Amino acid sequence: MEAVYAMTKIALMLFLYCLSPVAIAQHAVKDTVRQPHFKFSARQLIIPSVFIGYGGIGLQSDGLQKFNRKSRKAAQQLSINTKIDNVTLVLPALSVYALNAVGVKGAHDFRDRTVILLTASVITYSSVVLLKDITKVTRPDGTTNDSFPSGHTATAFAGAEMLRLEYKEVSVWYGIGGYTIAAGTAFLRVANDRHWLTDVAAGAGIGILGTKIAYWVNPFLTRTLFQSSSSKTVGAAILPFYNGTHTGIFFSATF
Repeated sequence: MEAVYAMTKIALMLFLYCLSPVAIAQHAVKDTVRQPHFKFSARQLIIPSVFIGYGGIGLQSDGLQKFNRKSRKAAQQLSINTKIDNVTLVLPALSVYALNAVGVKGAHDFRDRTVILLTASVITYSSVVLLKDITKVTRPDGTTNDSFPSGHTATAFAGAEMLRLEYKEVSVWYGIGGYTIAAGTAFLRVANDRHWLTDVAAGAGIGILGTKIAYWVNPFLTRTLFQSSSSKTVGAAILPFYNGTHTGIFFSATF
């Protein structure tokens, strides 16, 4: 039953992604943009591994748990009371589409970037759900036992890494902006007493790694899924929304 429950949660998360629905339709020939290869490099694993490792060690380390409590106290002294982190978690990913819609060309066309987004979502959210069910860490506010890792943070950093990779050849500032929003989301999760510092650290690492993997496997996926597809896009829609607990994405397209 636990396996069925976990798989159900993963499936549901694919249909949940943010607070407000957004539809994007295209009726034109695919964008003639760069299609670079994002090759695997062990060096790219360093940063997400450090974040994930810090969060994982914090599950058993008395020293890091003490620092968690100090961080929570310091954040609470700021008296921040906002739910905007329920919106900011998806802004980096939505910015990928918004920039393209206003004429800023990224590394991939609509179809391929959507495959990347869906792949990153599956990897990130399935990892988050699995770890939440295994670790059962109590949230700082004591409400539930699914604090580790932070799903909001994972979502934000997955989107920030996608924004960086898509537009790094255009300007580094797009990536910097995305990561600034992601870091703000992580901070608010701590300030709102919903997560420990180790939760958001692990979430950040999972989100970054999930997107990197999505880029690495994208050439194989697009060859497998669209080998015989038409080069014209008849219509496509992304309908993201948020249910208060988990996030996911509903996508439909005709190529």
